[in-house]
Amino acid sequence: MNQKSEAALDTWINREALAETMIPLIGRLYRENNVVTSIHGRSLINQSVVGILKAHRFARQIDDVELPLEETFPVLQALTELDLGAGSVDLARLLAKFKTEAAGSELKDFLREELAEIVGKRGADARVSTDVVLYGFGRIGRLLARIMIGHSGGGHGLRLRAIVVRKGSENDLVKRASLLRRDSVHGPFEGTISVDEEQNTILANGTLINVIYSNDPSTVDYTAYGINDAIVVDNTGRWRDEEGLSQHLKSKGVSRVVLTAPGKGGLKNIVHGVNHKDITSDDKIVTAASCTTNAITPVLKAINDKYGVVHGHVETVHSFTNDQNLIDNFHKGERRGRAASLNMVITETGAAKAVAKALPELEGKLTGNAIRVPTPNVSMAILNLNLEKDATKEELNTYLRGMSLDSELHKQIDYIDSPEVVSSDFVGSRRAGIVDGLATIANGKNAVLYVWYDNEFGYSCQVIRVLEEMAGVHPMLFPVVAKEPVVEAIG
Repeated sequence: MNQKSEAALDTWINREALAETMIPLIGRLYRENNVVTSIHGRSLINQSVVGILKAHRFARQIDDVELPLEETFPVLQALTELDLGAGSVDLARLLAKFKTEAAGSELKDFLREELAEIVGKRGADARVSTDVVLYGFGRIGRLLARIMIGHSGGGHGLRLRAIVVRKGSENDLVKRASLLRRDSVHGPFEGTISVDEEQNTILANGTLINVIYSNDPSTVDYTAYGINDAIVVDNTGRWRDEEGLSQHLKSKGVSRVVLTAPGKGGLKNIVHGVNHKDITSDDKIVTAASCTTNAITPVLKAINDKYGVVHGHVETVHSFTNDQNLIDNFHKGERRGRAASLNMVITETGAAKAVAKALPELEGKLTGNAIRVPTPNVSMAILNLNLEKDATKEELNTYLRGMSLDSELHKQIDYIDSPEVVSSDFVGSRRAGIVDGLATIANGKNAVLYVWYDNEFGYSCQVIRVLEEMAGVHPMLFPVVAKEPVVEAIG
């Protein structure tokens, strides 16, 4: 082995060793202090050594170099010594702020001042635990379960207490647990799952989930299971108006309802990051809109805020769903009866019109259509926009990249400019949508943006954010996120 090879291997081994040392610190902060650590929004909780290294490598999108573990490790060490209360801490942003605003001072003194609101409060969490019931346990329901189980931490915030389904077979419970344990798209469940058929419960990573069988959303007595003041997440899609969803509120132990689909009538359609502050304590029922609406609305808001949108067309290239047939057969919808795995299928979408429910300033400015394609997950929205102001490709990309890294929409918008990415690379993305910078087209006031989105997992993350908002259980964020992006150049 030559010297270069030996040096490269030694560097890798040393970085692996440092990442291994970080894992127990990350875990201790999470379990003892209720502190969630991340790097530019990429959570470090329950990450492997390679996962931690990849999170540090992501920092190349900011300044063209990986974030050195030698710099983040001292931050982690200092955090463990501050006896913190609950919060969400971005190591990369803290480090950047330290370098630009506190150069020459002691790191621990900077952190003590920056995190003053939670220093010395050892695990204290002002959030109250909120019971959550999943009504329906399909694609979205199971992903919501995975996310809530993974975020259970010290028991604060959202607590998954039950799922409600119609009994499908004698071994229904085992089958439900198996579908939670294994997923052909999203991979195996990270943890352990056991079933108690006598008590009709599923135990997943310490979260005890009651499995309740019912055909009527208005007659379940949740208090009999110790569930009170719960939020019911209806992911069946069966009821989409206030009258139908209000049935849940007749059940004992239920106080609020969230629908994982676009609502009808006067129900608030919430896209977190855009209009989540419209949720009030008086709202008993809200909807989390659709996956496509969640993917495009944050990007459209960002563009409209800076350049203005005169009008536009949204073309959605969407993976097939359970609503379509595997092979040609009768379907009440047009074209959807044709084999989903063999055809591209033109269909309608209400996503363009639905944007206006979250972003009223775009009322009447968007049209839309959709094409279902033979892939099981990850979709793309093509935004063909006419702008009020001229923009170049570089200007648009620099702006959107900045929004993805340091703005109030950083949890919704992601950005990538790799020449080799394809749809499967975005499976598991926690962002509502990912702007593909290399595909951006701009010519004066005309712009075309390509936005990828995991229509299952990314959307589920948005639903969780709506739930957290409704329950008032968002953790405190450090450092405070800027309203406008601060990144100046792509590099």
